Amino acid sequence: MTSSLPNAARRQHAPSRVRPLAAFARMAVLTGFPLCGVAFAQTTEPAAAAPAEQALPAVTVSAAQEIEIGPQLKKKASGGALGNRSQLDTPFSTTIVTGEDLADRQVTKIGDVFFNDASVSDNSNANNAWASYTTVRGLQLDWRNAYKINGMPFISYGLTLPYEQLEQVELLKGASGFMYGFGNPGGTVNYVTKRPTEQFTASVELGYRSSHVWTEHVDVGGRAGPDNMFGYRLNLTHEEGKPSNAVGINRNSVSLGLDARITRDLTWTFDGIYQDRNTWGATPTFYTGSLPAGGQLPGVVSGRGGLYAGPDAHFYSNLQVYQTGLRYRLNDDWTVSTTYSFSKQSRSRNETTLNLQNAAGDYTDFRYDGAESQQFSNWTSMVEGKFRTGPFRHELVAGLSWQKQIDRYSTNSVYTQLANGNIYAPYTGVYYSQTGFNKYRAGDTEQKAAFVSDTMYLTEKWSVLGGLRVTNYEQNGYGFPGTTGGNTNFTKNGLITPTAAIMFKPMPSTTLYASYVESFDGGGIVSSFYSNAGAALTPAKSRQYEVGAKTDQGLWTGTAALFRIEQRTEFGRNDGGTLPVFVQDGKSIYQGVEMAGSTRIGSQWEVGGSAMYLDSYYDQGQLNIGNRVAGAPNWILTGRISYRVPFVPGLKVGLDGKYTGTTKVRPEGDLTAGGYTVFNLGASYSTRVAGKELTLRAALTNLANKRYWGFQYAGYVQPADPRAVSLTAKIAY
Repeated sequence: MTSSLPNAARRQHAPSRVRPLAAFARMAVLTGFPLCGVAFAQTTEPAAAAPAEQALPAVTVSAAQEIEIGPQLKKKASGGALGNRSQLDTPFSTTIVTGEDLADRQVTKIGDVFFNDASVSDNSNANNAWASYTTVRGLQLDWRNAYKINGMPFISYGLTLPYEQLEQVELLKGASGFMYGFGNPGGTVNYVTKRPTEQFTASVELGYRSSHVWTEHVDVGGRAGPDNMFGYRLNLTHEEGKPSNAVGINRNSVSLGLDARITRDLTWTFDGIYQDRNTWGATPTFYTGSLPAGGQLPGVVSGRGGLYAGPDAHFYSNLQVYQTGLRYRLNDDWTVSTTYSFSKQSRSRNETTLNLQNAAGDYTDFRYDGAESQQFSNWTSMVEGKFRTGPFRHELVAGLSWQKQIDRYSTNSVYTQLANGNIYAPYTGVYYSQTGFNKYRAGDTEQKAAFVSDTMYLTEKWSVLGGLRVTNYEQNGYGFPGTTGGNTNFTKNGLITPTAAIMFKPMPSTTLYASYVESFDGGGIVSSFYSNAGAALTPAKSRQYEVGAKTDQGLWTGTAALFRIEQRTEFGRNDGGTLPVFVQDGKSIYQGVEMAGSTRIGSQWEVGGSAMYLDSYYDQGQLNIGNRVAGAPNWILTGRISYRVPFVPGLKVGLDGKYTGTTKVRPEGDLTAGGYTVFNLGASYSTRVAGKELTLRAALTNLANKRYWGFQYAGYVQPADPRAVSLTAKIAY
């Protein structure tokens, strides 16, 4: 019998009888019974050979192979108030990156998660306070509102999540006010944690990353109890050593997913993440506000760890996320759900900002030493259902949500100037932290909202979507203790953010759409990077218009979108002080086109790529009218190729490349960071050893060790991460 199914699929359908020894191994893992030094293998009893005269006729089984690179249009993504939809049926531009892809590429920061998406440019550094800075369609994502875990909000400032513990990462591009509430119109990132598996699974993974970092990861999941009522998924990770762009790292991460099928229709879930992540001597940021008008950046330097910071500089962070919910299926068409999420994040940081003075590379060195924390509570209840009105079919989503965010900053933070220097000379700055910080409540923000959306199918090919969110918003800023200024209050009820879309499906595998959505962005409290830290920001409305197409034709997939986004401008302005002041002034326009596609060539090759052209400019305000928006490249191009080596079954090699065009560094438009191209190389090999699945992976990032100035935020740049190699070995039981 011949088959074109993958090896894993043939193994899954092969008849076997598990011996008691394998069952004991599963029970031992569940109960914590020590298995050290003992190897277990699942064995099968051989089937009796059939007599020759009863030989079965040959049967060919075939199945379409999914294209592993590219848009992944059939996968479902969380759409907040839109409910869960496949990307193909979502009238907005989206991207999904699977956990398998994250593992193959050995991703270590948010900028690399979406390396193959031309709409996303990287501003992040995994080891300091800039960890979550990312730009989508030229707009910097909002670390207060743009990041979710399992669809629920959390504060992402300075956080690098444990990517090996994620099922997938989803990106909804553009304004998402209707779907999620307040947020920057650049987009929304949703991290999806690993969930309980139907069958028992266990794996152990050991990794090495240059310069000298070791990682251990354990993943166990399955079901237990009567009728497999209880599900569990536990992930543990330890990481320690010296990264290529820092002096040291020590990380301990744990995530736990639980569920209980209380009845056939009622399910309870719990998801939690706890992470302590400490780094030392990360490559700092470089501030350009003191460079003369019309000047230029100094020549690029290496981002290798230890060049501009030592073990005295550090970033310590702690993340805790706890989520629980109930979902009840009323019937085949209607479900109700309620979910509560609580998260808190704290950090202590001793970090340098090198204030560049001229193109020769002279700088003044300012060190910040302080602590901050945030906590976020959210409750959301939803009803999702299908019904008909005459000839029209409807899909309805409606719900209520409440969320509250609290910001705390340290009262005894230290800003101090260290010795001046030059970026081409050895760095000599040293400042060790004082012991302990006292925090005060700098501000809080509360949202109460009701939302409803209806997708009405006019015919088999035409459908329309309408949605509305109404929000009561309250924000309080309390100022610095002991001062008379800084107390602010902003309350606004009945803030409306609508969305509307029309969709046409000429065939089931293709969607054409036009959509409109509004969002309120901004708000919150100014961070400690600015001289007006602690000031409260008022929210403002942004708008997005989009026309697009998505198609999945089996052997190839493709997407295209035209978009226009209008947003209030926010940036840091140099007023002559040691730190810039954060201001809200005028409006920014972002309009462009993005395209992505992938195809399978034969049985060995897969090719994919994406492109974005972006026209951005400041449209209103007192300054910078007509200038390109800082941080918004005109062009980004990506390409990806994967090859399955036919004479070595299980071996796959791949090459990724990304070109990012020139970028304006300052809103004044007088300082430009040059374009650059980065290549990454990777390989994976899967086989079986002693009945266990063994996967070996290798990744070489920044293959050519390209040096460039990367945009970080308006007025800030950073040197590129140096070339690094990652190796992992994973055995699955």
